[in-house]
Amino acid sequence: MKVTNNGFLLLAIICIGHISGKNVTLEFSKSSLDIEVKETSKISITLSDKLIVDSELIFTYDDDYEDKYSNIKPLPNITVNATEGLRSWTIQVIGDQPGHVILGLDSPSTEIDDIRSSFVRIDVVHSSALVIVNAVIGWVYFVAWSISFYPQVYINWKRKSVIGLNFDFLCYNITGFLAYGFFNVGMYWVQEVKDEYFNNHPRGINPVQLNDVIFTLHAVLVTCVTIIQCLLYERGTQRVSYVCIVLVSGAWLFAGVSLVVTLIHKITWLTYLYYFSYIKLGVTLIKYVPQAHMNFKRKSTMGWSIGNVLLDFTGGSLSLLQMFLLSYNSDDWGSIFGDPTKFGLGFFSILFDILFIIQHYVLYRNKNPYEEITDKEVEINSPTDAPPPYSY
Repeated sequence: MKVTNNGFLLLAIICIGHISGKNVTLEFSKSSLDIEVKETSKISITLSDKLIVDSELIFTYDDDYEDKYSNIKPLPNITVNATEGLRSWTIQVIGDQPGHVILGLDSPSTEIDDIRSSFVRIDVVHSSALVIVNAVIGWVYFVAWSISFYPQVYINWKRKSVIGLNFDFLCYNITGFLAYGFFNVGMYWVQEVKDEYFNNHPRGINPVQLNDVIFTLHAVLVTCVTIIQCLLYERGTQRVSYVCIVLVSGAWLFAGVSLVVTLIHKITWLTYLYYFSYIKLGVTLIKYVPQAHMNFKRKSTMGWSIGNVLLDFTGGSLSLLQMFLLSYNSDDWGSIFGDPTKFGLGFFSILFDILFIIQHYVLYRNKNPYEEITDKEVEINSPTDAPPPYSY
Protein backbone atom coordinates (compact mmCIF):
# COMPACT_ATOMS: atom_id res chain seq x y z
CA MET A 1 0.00 0.00 0.00
CA LYS A 2 1.39 3.36 -1.05
CA VAL A 3 1.34 6.10 1.60
CA THR A 4 2.05 9.72 0.63
CA ASN A 5 4.12 12.12 2.67
CA ASN A 6 0.98 14.00 3.62
CA GLY A 7 -0.48 10.72 4.90
CA PHE A 8 2.59 10.14 7.07
CA LEU A 9 2.35 13.68 8.38
CA LEU A 10 -1.35 13.29 9.26
CA LEU A 11 -0.71 9.98 10.99
CA ALA A 12 2.14 11.51 12.97
CA ILE A 13 -0.05 14.41 14.10
CA ILE A 14 -2.76 12.03 15.31
CA CYS A 15 -0.26 9.87 17.19
CA ILE A 16 1.35 12.90 18.83
CA GLY A 17 -2.10 14.11 19.86
CA HIS A 18 -2.86 10.77 21.54
CA ILE A 19 0.51 10.49 23.25
CA SER A 20 0.24 13.99 24.71
CA GLY A 21 -3.21 13.15 26.06
CA LYS A 22 -4.84 16.19 24.39
CA ASN A 23 -8.05 14.42 23.46
CA VAL A 24 -11.08 16.55 22.66
CA THR A 25 -14.11 16.52 24.96
CA LEU A 26 -17.70 17.24 24.02
CA GLU A 27 -20.61 18.60 26.05
CA PHE A 28 -24.25 19.64 25.68
CA SER A 29 -25.34 23.11 26.81
CA LYS A 30 -28.04 21.51 29.00
CA SER A 31 -28.13 18.36 31.08
CA SER A 32 -31.93 18.11 31.03
CA LEU A 33 -34.78 19.54 29.01
CA ASP A 34 -38.59 19.66 29.43
CA ILE A 35 -40.58 20.36 26.28
CA GLU A 36 -44.21 19.97 25.27
CA VAL A 37 -45.41 17.86 22.36
CA LYS A 38 -44.83 19.76 19.08
CA GLU A 39 -42.69 22.33 20.92
CA THR A 40 -39.23 23.21 19.62
CA SER A 41 -36.22 23.91 21.82
CA LYS A 42 -32.59 24.62 21.01
CA ILE A 43 -29.52 22.90 22.47
CA SER A 44 -25.87 23.64 21.75
CA ILE A 45 -23.12 21.05 21.32
CA THR A 46 -19.54 22.18 21.86
CA LEU A 47 -16.15 20.57 21.30
CA SER A 48 -13.32 21.64 23.61
CA ASP A 49 -10.89 21.88 20.67
CA LYS A 50 -10.74 21.53 16.92
CA LEU A 51 -10.51 18.10 15.33
CA ILE A 52 -7.53 17.20 13.21
CA VAL A 53 -9.40 14.74 11.01
CA ASP A 54 -12.88 15.05 9.49
CA SER A 55 -15.46 13.02 11.38
CA GLU A 56 -19.14 12.69 12.15
CA LEU A 57 -21.25 13.12 15.30
CA ILE A 58 -23.98 10.50 15.37
CA PHE A 59 -27.03 11.02 17.59
CA THR A 60 -28.07 8.14 19.83
CA TYR A 61 -31.30 7.63 21.74
CA ASP A 62 -31.85 5.95 25.09
CA ASP A 63 -29.39 3.95 27.20
CA ASP A 64 -28.79 1.06 24.84
CA TYR A 65 -27.93 3.27 21.84
CA GLU A 66 -30.78 1.95 19.76
CA ASP A 67 -32.67 4.31 17.48
CA LYS A 68 -35.75 4.74 19.68
CA TYR A 69 -36.53 8.35 18.88
CA SER A 70 -40.35 8.15 18.98
CA ASN A 71 -40.47 10.83 21.71
CA ILE A 72 -38.60 13.44 19.66
CA LYS A 73 -38.19 14.04 15.95
CA PRO A 74 -35.05 12.32 14.59
CA LEU A 75 -32.02 14.57 14.31
CA PRO A 76 -29.61 14.65 11.35
CA ASN A 77 -26.07 13.67 12.20
CA ILE A 78 -23.42 16.41 12.26
CA THR A 79 -20.49 16.29 9.84
CA VAL A 80 -17.37 17.84 11.37
CA ASN A 81 -15.10 19.42 8.76
CA ALA A 82 -11.65 19.77 10.30
CA THR A 83 -10.56 22.46 7.87
CA GLU A 84 -13.50 24.73 8.79
CA GLY A 85 -12.55 24.59 12.46
CA LEU A 86 -16.12 24.71 13.77
CA ARG A 87 -16.40 23.65 17.43
CA SER A 88 -20.03 24.48 18.25
CA TRP A 89 -23.40 23.58 16.71
CA THR A 90 -27.00 24.38 17.63
CA ILE A 91 -29.66 21.72 17.16
CA GLN A 92 -33.45 21.98 17.32
CA VAL A 93 -35.23 19.36 19.40
CA ILE A 94 -38.92 18.88 18.56
CA GLY A 95 -41.22 16.99 20.91
CA ASP A 96 -43.12 14.21 19.15
CA GLN A 97 -44.80 12.03 21.81
CA PRO A 98 -44.93 12.24 25.65
CA GLY A 99 -42.21 10.25 27.32
CA HIS A 100 -38.53 10.21 28.28
CA VAL A 101 -35.52 9.95 26.02
CA ILE A 102 -31.79 10.28 26.62
CA LEU A 103 -30.14 12.02 23.70
CA GLY A 104 -26.47 11.21 23.34
CA LEU A 105 -23.71 11.16 20.73
CA ASP A 106 -21.35 8.67 19.21
CA SER A 107 -18.51 9.13 16.73
CA PRO A 108 -15.94 7.06 14.88
CA SER A 109 -13.34 9.70 15.76
CA THR A 110 -10.60 8.57 18.15
CA GLU A 111 -9.83 12.20 19.00
CA ILE A 112 -12.99 12.70 21.08
CA ASP A 113 -12.52 11.43 24.62
CA ASP A 114 -15.36 9.54 26.41
CA ILE A 115 -18.04 10.84 24.08
CA ARG A 116 -20.75 8.60 25.50
CA SER A 117 -20.58 10.33 28.86
CA SER A 118 -22.14 13.40 27.24
CA PHE A 119 -25.93 13.35 27.04
CA VAL A 120 -29.09 15.30 27.79
CA ARG A 121 -32.26 13.94 29.40
CA ILE A 122 -35.35 15.06 27.53
CA ASP A 123 -38.85 14.85 29.00
CA VAL A 124 -41.59 15.37 26.44
CA VAL A 125 -44.80 16.30 28.28
CA HIS A 126 -48.41 17.14 27.53
CA SER A 127 -48.25 20.40 29.48
CA SER A 128 -45.40 22.52 30.83
CA ALA A 129 -47.85 24.04 33.32
CA LEU A 130 -48.26 20.59 34.91
CA VAL A 131 -44.50 20.46 35.43
CA ILE A 132 -44.77 23.60 37.58
CA VAL A 133 -47.87 22.26 39.37
CA ASN A 134 -46.05 19.04 40.20
CA ALA A 135 -43.07 21.00 41.57
CA VAL A 136 -45.41 23.01 43.83
CA ILE A 137 -47.16 19.82 45.00
CA GLY A 138 -43.78 18.31 45.82
CA TRP A 139 -42.84 21.22 48.10
CA VAL A 140 -46.28 21.25 49.76
CA TYR A 141 -46.15 17.58 50.76
CA PHE A 142 -42.51 17.98 51.80
CA VAL A 143 -43.58 20.72 54.23
CA ALA A 144 -46.64 18.74 55.39
CA TRP A 145 -44.55 15.67 56.19
CA SER A 146 -41.83 17.75 57.85
CA ILE A 147 -44.18 19.51 60.30
CA SER A 148 -46.33 16.42 60.92
CA PHE A 149 -44.03 15.46 63.84
CA TYR A 150 -44.69 18.60 65.86
CA PRO A 151 -48.36 18.19 66.90
CA GLN A 152 -47.40 15.07 68.89
CA VAL A 153 -44.47 16.88 70.52
CA TYR A 154 -46.76 19.77 71.45
CA ILE A 155 -49.55 17.62 72.89
CA ASN A 156 -47.00 15.67 74.99
CA TRP A 157 -45.58 18.94 76.34
CA LYS A 158 -49.02 20.41 77.02
CA ARG A 159 -50.28 17.32 78.90
CA LYS A 160 -46.91 16.55 80.51
CA SER A 161 -47.83 12.98 79.67
CA VAL A 162 -47.21 10.49 76.87
CA ILE A 163 -49.99 8.10 77.87
CA GLY A 164 -51.78 7.14 74.68
CA LEU A 165 -48.68 7.32 72.47
CA ASN A 166 -47.60 3.79 71.66
CA PHE A 167 -43.95 3.14 72.44
CA ASP A 168 -43.68 0.41 69.78
CA PHE A 169 -44.66 2.98 67.16
CA LEU A 170 -41.85 5.26 68.35
CA CYS A 171 -39.34 2.40 68.39
CA TYR A 172 -40.24 1.38 64.84
CA ASN A 173 -40.20 5.01 63.74
CA ILE A 174 -36.68 5.78 64.99
CA THR A 175 -35.43 2.50 63.49
CA GLY A 176 -36.97 3.28 60.11
CA PHE A 177 -35.75 6.86 59.97
CA LEU A 178 -32.23 5.94 61.06
CA ALA A 179 -32.06 3.24 58.38
CA TYR A 180 -33.45 5.65 55.79
CA GLY A 181 -30.99 8.30 56.98
CA PHE A 182 -27.99 6.00 56.51
CA PHE A 183 -29.20 5.20 52.99
CA ASN A 184 -29.82 8.84 52.02
CA VAL A 185 -26.61 10.24 53.52
CA GLY A 186 -24.52 7.51 51.90
CA MET A 187 -26.13 7.94 48.49
CA TYR A 188 -25.87 11.73 48.57
CA TRP A 189 -22.55 12.46 50.31
CA VAL A 190 -20.28 9.40 50.14
CA GLN A 191 -18.31 9.66 46.90
CA GLU A 192 -17.38 5.97 46.76
CA VAL A 193 -21.04 4.99 46.89
CA LYS A 194 -22.01 7.57 44.25
CA ASP A 195 -19.23 6.40 41.94
CA GLU A 196 -20.39 2.82 42.27
CA TYR A 197 -24.00 3.80 41.56
CA PHE A 198 -23.06 5.70 38.39
CA ASN A 199 -20.82 2.84 37.27
CA ASN A 200 -23.92 0.64 37.39
CA HIS A 201 -26.17 3.35 35.92
CA PRO A 202 -23.94 5.49 33.65
CA ARG A 203 -26.79 7.69 32.47
CA GLY A 204 -28.92 7.50 35.57
CA ILE A 205 -29.61 10.21 38.13
CA ASN A 206 -29.01 9.97 41.85
CA PRO A 207 -32.33 8.84 43.38
CA VAL A 208 -31.52 10.77 46.58
CA GLN A 209 -31.75 14.56 46.52
CA LEU A 210 -30.82 17.13 49.16
CA ASN A 211 -34.41 17.53 50.38
CA ASP A 212 -34.53 13.76 51.06
CA VAL A 213 -31.45 14.05 53.28
CA ILE A 214 -32.77 17.10 55.13
CA PHE A 215 -36.18 15.51 55.71
CA THR A 216 -34.67 12.32 57.11
CA LEU A 217 -32.21 14.05 59.45
CA HIS A 218 -35.02 16.31 60.69
CA ALA A 219 -37.27 13.27 61.25
CA VAL A 220 -34.58 11.53 63.32
CA LEU A 221 -34.05 14.67 65.42
CA VAL A 222 -37.75 15.25 66.22
CA THR A 223 -38.35 11.55 66.91
CA CYS A 224 -35.46 11.63 69.41
CA VAL A 225 -37.12 14.64 71.09
CA THR A 226 -40.34 12.63 71.38
CA ILE A 227 -38.44 9.70 72.90
CA ILE A 228 -36.88 12.04 75.47
CA GLN A 229 -40.38 13.23 76.35
CA CYS A 230 -41.33 9.61 77.02
CA LEU A 231 -38.49 9.43 79.56
CA LEU A 232 -39.45 12.70 81.30
CA TYR A 233 -43.25 12.79 81.27
CA GLU A 234 -45.88 10.54 82.83
CA ARG A 235 -46.11 7.27 80.93
CA GLY A 236 -48.14 4.99 83.20
CA THR A 237 -47.50 1.30 82.59
CA GLN A 238 -46.58 1.74 78.93
CA ARG A 239 -43.42 0.08 77.66
CA VAL A 240 -41.93 -1.34 74.47
CA SER A 241 -43.38 -4.79 73.75
CA TYR A 242 -41.25 -7.92 73.54
CA VAL A 243 -42.36 -8.44 69.93
CA CYS A 244 -41.06 -4.99 69.00
CA ILE A 245 -37.78 -5.58 70.86
CA VAL A 246 -37.23 -8.84 68.96
CA LEU A 247 -38.05 -7.35 65.55
CA VAL A 248 -35.97 -4.20 66.00
CA SER A 249 -33.05 -6.15 67.47
CA GLY A 250 -33.22 -8.51 64.50
CA ALA A 251 -33.12 -5.59 62.08
CA TRP A 252 -30.03 -4.05 63.70
CA LEU A 253 -28.37 -7.47 64.04
CA PHE A 254 -28.89 -7.93 60.30
CA ALA A 255 -27.36 -4.50 59.69
CA GLY A 256 -24.39 -5.35 61.92
CA VAL A 257 -23.68 -8.69 60.24
CA SER A 258 -24.02 -7.04 56.83
CA LEU A 259 -21.47 -4.41 57.90
CA VAL A 260 -18.94 -7.12 58.70
CA VAL A 261 -19.62 -8.78 55.35
CA THR A 262 -19.09 -5.41 53.67
CA LEU A 263 -15.83 -4.73 55.50
CA ILE A 264 -14.38 -8.04 54.29
CA HIS A 265 -15.42 -7.01 50.74
CA LYS A 266 -18.01 -9.71 50.15
CA ILE A 267 -20.60 -7.12 49.21
CA THR A 268 -20.24 -3.50 48.11
CA TRP A 269 -21.10 -0.40 50.15
CA LEU A 270 -23.89 0.36 47.70
CA THR A 271 -25.46 -3.04 48.33
CA TYR A 272 -25.07 -2.50 52.07
CA LEU A 273 -26.94 0.80 51.86
CA TYR A 274 -29.72 -0.86 49.90
CA TYR A 275 -30.15 -3.24 52.85
CA PHE A 276 -31.01 -0.19 54.99
CA SER A 277 -33.67 0.80 52.48
CA TYR A 278 -35.18 -2.69 52.86
CA ILE A 279 -35.27 -2.21 56.65
CA LYS A 280 -37.11 1.08 56.12
CA LEU A 281 -39.66 -0.63 53.87
CA GLY A 282 -40.29 -3.38 56.41
CA VAL A 283 -40.71 -0.90 59.26
CA THR A 284 -43.21 1.17 57.27
CA LEU A 285 -45.38 -1.91 56.76
CA ILE A 286 -45.78 -2.61 60.49
CA LYS A 287 -45.17 0.60 62.42
CA TYR A 288 -48.79 1.82 62.52
CA VAL A 289 -50.26 -1.49 63.71
CA PRO A 290 -49.38 -1.13 67.45
CA GLN A 291 -50.87 2.38 67.69
CA ALA A 292 -54.09 1.36 65.92
CA HIS A 293 -54.43 -1.68 68.20
CA MET A 294 -53.75 0.43 71.30
CA ASN A 295 -56.47 2.91 70.30
CA PHE A 296 -58.89 0.01 69.81
CA LYS A 297 -57.98 -1.56 73.13
CA ARG A 298 -58.38 1.72 75.05
CA LYS A 299 -61.45 2.75 73.03
CA SER A 300 -59.87 6.18 72.86
CA THR A 301 -57.36 8.22 70.88
CA MET A 302 -56.51 10.50 73.81
CA GLY A 303 -52.76 11.14 73.83
CA TRP A 304 -52.37 10.34 70.11
CA SER A 305 -52.20 13.52 68.03
CA ILE A 306 -54.72 13.70 65.23
CA GLY A 307 -52.73 16.64 63.83
CA ASN A 308 -49.89 14.24 63.06
CA VAL A 309 -52.33 11.98 61.21
CA LEU A 310 -53.97 14.78 59.20
CA LEU A 311 -50.63 16.19 58.05
CA ASP A 312 -49.33 12.72 57.17
CA PHE A 313 -52.55 12.04 55.24
CA THR A 314 -52.14 15.35 53.39
CA GLY A 315 -48.53 14.60 52.49
CA GLY A 316 -49.26 11.04 51.41
CA SER A 317 -52.27 12.02 49.30
CA LEU A 318 -50.37 14.79 47.53
CA SER A 319 -47.46 12.42 46.94
CA LEU A 320 -49.73 9.91 45.18
CA LEU A 321 -51.43 12.73 43.26
CA GLN A 322 -48.03 13.90 42.05
CA MET A 323 -47.15 10.37 40.92
CA PHE A 324 -50.35 10.17 38.84
CA LEU A 325 -49.88 13.64 37.33
CA LEU A 326 -46.26 12.88 36.43
CA SER A 327 -47.30 9.61 34.82
CA TYR A 328 -50.08 11.29 32.84
CA ASN A 329 -47.90 14.17 31.71
CA SER A 330 -45.21 11.83 30.35
CA ASP A 331 -47.43 8.86 29.43
CA ASP A 332 -45.23 6.86 31.79
CA TRP A 333 -47.68 4.74 33.79
CA GLY A 334 -44.98 2.16 34.35
CA SER A 335 -43.38 4.52 36.90
CA ILE A 336 -46.37 3.80 39.18
CA PHE A 337 -47.38 0.26 38.41
CA GLY A 338 -43.85 -0.78 37.48
CA ASP A 339 -42.77 0.02 41.05
CA PRO A 340 -45.56 -1.52 43.18
CA THR A 341 -43.47 -1.28 46.36
CA LYS A 342 -43.27 2.52 46.34
CA PHE A 343 -46.91 2.94 45.36
CA GLY A 344 -48.10 0.24 47.76
CA LEU A 345 -46.29 1.71 50.77
CA GLY A 346 -47.74 5.16 50.12
CA PHE A 347 -51.23 3.76 49.71
CA PHE A 348 -50.79 1.56 52.80
CA SER A 349 -49.84 4.56 54.96
CA ILE A 350 -52.88 6.50 53.73
CA LEU A 351 -55.18 3.61 54.66
CA PHE A 352 -53.86 3.68 58.23
CA ASP A 353 -54.31 7.46 58.34
CA ILE A 354 -57.94 6.98 57.33
CA LEU A 355 -58.34 4.36 60.08
CA PHE A 356 -56.91 6.78 62.67
CA ILE A 357 -59.25 9.53 61.46
CA ILE A 358 -62.26 7.21 61.79
CA GLN A 359 -61.12 6.14 65.27
CA HIS A 360 -60.70 9.76 66.40
CA TYR A 361 -63.75 11.42 64.87
CA VAL A 362 -66.27 8.55 64.69
CA LEU A 363 -65.61 5.50 66.87
CA TYR A 364 -64.01 7.06 69.94
CA ARG A 365 -65.00 10.71 69.61
CA ASN A 366 -64.54 12.60 72.91
CA LYS A 367 -64.13 9.33 74.82
CA ASN A 368 -61.79 8.92 77.74
CA PRO A 369 -59.78 5.71 77.74
CA TYR A 370 -60.97 2.71 79.70
CA GLU A 371 -58.89 1.94 82.77
CA GLU A 372 -56.92 -1.26 82.50
CA ILE A 373 -57.64 -3.62 85.43
CA THR A 374 -54.71 -5.75 86.49
CA ASP A 375 -55.22 -9.37 87.46
CA LYS A 376 -55.04 -8.90 91.23
CA GLU A 377 -57.37 -10.03 93.95
CA VAL A 378 -59.10 -7.12 95.64
CA GLU A 379 -60.85 -7.63 99.01
CA ILE A 380 -64.09 -5.68 99.19
CA ASN A 381 -65.49 -5.08 102.65
CA SER A 382 -69.22 -5.49 103.27
CA PRO A 383 -71.20 -2.52 104.60
CA THR A 384 -71.37 -4.17 108.02
CA ASP A 385 -67.62 -4.35 108.19
CA ALA A 386 -67.20 -0.70 107.41
CA PRO A 387 -65.33 1.30 110.09
CA PRO A 388 -67.34 3.68 112.28
CA PRO A 389 -67.52 7.25 111.13
CA TYR A 390 -65.16 9.79 112.55
CA SER A 391 -66.53 11.85 115.41
CA TYR A 392 -65.89 15.55 115.31
